[in-house]
Order: sequence, then C-alpha cells, then structure tokens
Amino acid sequence: MRILAKTIDLVAAFDASPNPYMLVDDQLRYVWMNQAYLDVTKRRREDLIGRRVTDAFDAGPGEAAAENARQLRHSLEKVLETGQADHLAVLRYAIRPSGGSAYEDRYWSCTQTPIKDAEGRVTHILQHTTDITELEQLRRQVVFQTPSEPSTALDIMISGDVFRRALTVQADNRRLASERNQLLDMFMQAPGFMAVLSGPDHIVQMHNPAFGQLLGGREITDMSLREAAPDLDSQGYFDFLDDVLNTGEPFRGSQSRMPAPQGSDGPTATRFLSFVCQPIRDAGGEIAGIFIQGHDVTDSVLAAERQKLMIDELNHRVKNTLATVQSIAMQTARSHGDPRSFAETFQSRILSLSHTHDLLTRSHWEGADLREVLEHETAAHGLHRLTLNGPNVALDPAMAVSLGMIFHELATNAAKYGALSSGEGRVLVDWSVVELADPRLTITWRETGGPSVATPDRRGFGSRLIERNVRHDLAGTVQLHYPDIGFTAEITIPLDRETP
Repeated sequence: MRILAKTIDLVAAFDASPNPYMLVDDQLRYVWMNQAYLDVTKRRREDLIGRRVTDAFDAGPGEAAAENARQLRHSLEKVLETGQADHLAVLRYAIRPSGGSAYEDRYWSCTQTPIKDAEGRVTHILQHTTDITELEQLRRQVVFQTPSEPSTALDIMISGDVFRRALTVQADNRRLASERNQLLDMFMQAPGFMAVLSGPDHIVQMHNPAFGQLLGGREITDMSLREAAPDLDSQGYFDFLDDVLNTGEPFRGSQSRMPAPQGSDGPTATRFLSFVCQPIRDAGGEIAGIFIQGHDVTDSVLAAERQKLMIDELNHRVKNTLATVQSIAMQTARSHGDPRSFAETFQSRILSLSHTHDLLTRSHWEGADLREVLEHETAAHGLHRLTLNGPNVALDPAMAVSLGMIFHELATNAAKYGALSSGEGRVLVDWSVVELADPRLTITWRETGGPSVATPDRRGFGSRLIERNVRHDLAGTVQLHYPDIGFTAEITIPLDRETP
C-alpha cells in the first residue's frame, strides 16, 4: 500500500505540473500524459491512450510535414536504440484539436528520457515538451517589423539569434549523426578487415566483422590485442604496432603470415594478410591509437604458389618427355636401318606417349587408373581380344606414362609376332595389389592362342624399353618368358615411392 500510495502521489504530482509530460511504450504508443500535455495539444486522454504518437499527430499538411514527423520519430527511436536521452531544441509540428478540421502551426522544444527495467532494457520514454510557438511568433514580429539591430539580450533572443543558433546546432547534430552512421555502416560492411586500437596496450576499441572473424569470431571489443590474439607475439606483430605508436610512422605489411584460429576454440590455420597500420592522433597531435585496414590475401598467395608449382612441374615434365623422346629416337634408330621402318615405329611410339598424355590431361595431370591406361594403349587391336582383370589402381602421372609405353610395346609385339597376329589369339592381363603394409602392384601379361614362340636370339628395343622403364623409372622388377604356348611378362612395381 505504501508503494502504491507513492505511485499515486507521483502520478498526481506529474498531472499537477504546469509542464507538459507524456509517456510512450517501446512501440511508441501513448501510455499516459498529464493535463498540461492535454491542454497544450488540445486533445482528450481517451483519444490518445493506446495510439502511436505519429498516428495521433501527423504533423499536418505541407511538404515539410513528413520531415517534421520523421524528426520526432527518429528522436524517439534513437532513445530506444541507444538507451540515452535525446533532445530536439526546435521542432515545427502542427496539431489539430479534437473535433477540429484546421491545423495549428506549432513550435516545440522536446526532451525524450528513457525509462528502463531491472535488466536495463528501455521499456518506456518520458517526453517533456515545451511549446515555444509564442516565442517564435514574437521573433517573427521583431525581425519583420524592427529594422534596427537588437540591443538587449532579450531582443537578441527574440530576434532570432539564439533561436537560429538552436536550429543550426540541431541541424548540425542531425547531419553529423547521419554522417557518423554512414561511416559506421561503411566501416562495418567493408570487405576488408578494419580495427581501431587504443593506447599502448592496443585495446580493440572497435572492429568490423571481418577483423573479428580473422581472430576466431569471438567478442574481442575492449580486449587487449595481446589477450585476443596471443599467437601474434611470435610473429612480430606487436613489435611493429609498438613502433607505430612510438614513431608515428605508418607500417605496411605485404603477404604477412598469420596464425588465425578457426572458431573460438578451433585449431589455427595459416593466413596471409596485406595491411597498413596508421597512427591516430588526438587534437593535441599526440598519438592515441592505431587504425588497421587490410585484406586477407591467402587465396591469392596460395594461387601464386600453385602456379609456380605447376610451372616447375611443367618444366620437369617437358624435360622428362624430351629425354624420353630422345631415348626412343636413338634406340629405334639402332634397331631399324631402313628409314621407312624407323619412321613407322618411331611414330607409333610417340603416338603412344601422346595418348597417355591425353589421358592424364583429362584429370589435370593428377593421375590415371591402370585399367584406363591399358584400354587406351590396346584399343587399336580390338578390346574384344583382350581380357582385363583387376581392381581399380590409381597411378601417379610418372607411373602412367611409363606403364603406357610398356603396354604399347607389349601390344605392338603381340600384334607383330604373338597372340594378336592371328585371328584366334587373345591376351589376358591380370593385376593385383599385395602386401598392404608395403603395397606392390603385380601385373601379368599372358598371350594365348597365337603362333608358337621361342626365346629371341637378341634383345630388341622393345624388350630393352620394357626392362628399362620397369627397373629404372618404376623401381620394379620384370620377367619375360617365352614358352611355346605364348609369351608371358610378369611385372612387379612398388606403389609407395617418390616420383622422380
């Protein structure tokens, strides 16, 4: 009862005040107003309670009415947003009395004060309004009727100097607030990262989302940068920040390496940043902080590294390919005295090399499957005459090139002298991966149904190329057998090896 009595006394006191007061909720709807407010607005309480301010008073006709209503609405919304009181020194706002049809042009001076709950949320706004219409009318009379300069303080006030100064300050405050909001929006929405560090401890006074994301996405405002990102200490970042404060000279970083956390508790990942640290000076010229602005250039750095790696790899492959072509040319020339025979054999081997390169190009030189290489090199002889049996085995580019040439030689020899030289012959190719701890690929090429074969008197270039590629390029072993029923080749190569 005592609290209720105090509440009633407070309401009664406000209602008895000659100064107009009104109370709105967080939806800008009237909750209460005192009698002085009803008198000055010429409205009834039952006509206002529950209505939004801008619905109850629309500021009247004319082009300026919408702007006048916007000023009042903006002031009230600013109080809700900031939790701070706001003032309108001069507000031109026409009103229409209850039951009337004509608007009365009025001038007001308003103060909007937030009312907060126990958690600090703004639940209501108390407005104290002063009607200064008569002062404005008197000012106009003095300005338009008195040609001489005013001489007294009252004359100065009435003639408009103080009034115009209040209007000017209010307009400047609105303009500065608008510009500040625009700058803040630009700061927060900038694609690069930005931050303002304050004092010798580099306190993060404000930052945009890109900067916060760079440090793990957690809340770091008002934290020391050393506390927010201790890993930067070992990278020398705090040394050059200290230099900027001590010397006043800006610092530029280009593609600087930074350990960036992935989430608030996640592992760190290396990022590359290009940025500038600019000193911030106060009105006296003293350095008060640092403005950081920059971009994450990790993607560009990694792309450049990949490009360099690709160029180095291309140079390596071109050299290897040229060496292979040179070896093929020399060995083919030794085995073929006839120029036409040499040209045909050399061309077929170069085409085999080209076919394997085409196959690798499809995968951007990441590798090829063993079955694909086999089919690619034997397709010209009819795949229906070959039986391929084995699991999928991924070959790196070097292995694919070497095995492609080996399969080409085996298929060419089979077409000339072995199973593929007759209509009934067939080739069976089986492969498997053994010893998973130290994986090795075993390939068996077996010919059947062809003419009888015998061990050759001398080793031709094809045999030497097969043996050289297996032993030298693939670090494996090869055994060539010539039983009467058909030629057989057994190849074993390691799968875990360093690519030459």
